[in-house]
Amino acid sequence: MPRPREFDEDRVVVAVRDEFWNKGYAATSMDDLLRVSGLGKGSLYGAFGDKHSLFLRVLRDYDDANLLMLRERLESAPRGVDLVREFVLSMTGDPTGAAARRGCLLANSIAELAASAPDVAAEARRSYDAVITVLTEALERAQREGDVDPDANAGEVARAVLAAQLGVIALGRTGMDVEVLTAVGQSALSRLLPAPAQ
Repeated sequence: MPRPREFDEDRVVVAVRDEFWNKGYAATSMDDLLRVSGLGKGSLYGAFGDKHSLFLRVLRDYDDANLLMLRERLESAPRGVDLVREFVLSMTGDPTGAAARRGCLLANSIAELAASAPDVAAEARRSYDAVITVLTEALERAQREGDVDPDANAGEVARAVLAAQLGVIALGRTGMDVEVLTAVGQSALSRLLPAPAQ
């Protein structure tokens, strides 16, 4: 009978996630992961497998948490269009610019690994497909609420909104001023969200 784990798995996953997020996959060593997790090599490997397996677990947990948060925000948003705007401008809420410079773990990981790690690319597609579904729901709600042209293809607009958000994230990673970044996001939104005909 296996021994019960003597550590907080969720705490370990968060600590490891933050290390990967701050440093990137390649620059994060096993020694780094052992340090932040507080586990010995045998415990870390036994619980999570090798570095790549641990990274995939962290990335999937991150994606699932973000998707859950996006769904909850859609349910609580006063209007569907509010969720869409918040989604594109999510990296601009920190006036210090630290959140924008840190970026998104998934977007950062794609930039670093998608060409060499098909499983990371597959996870990104899975996550982005789910995000597009939520954005489509938000846009369809916005159409019913009279904020977006009812004749617009909500699915196509949702994919363009995701592309706009990824563009804002990429620019934020360069250290672009938050005010400029906000203006970029707002400009994209003004073009992506067709108003109903008057």
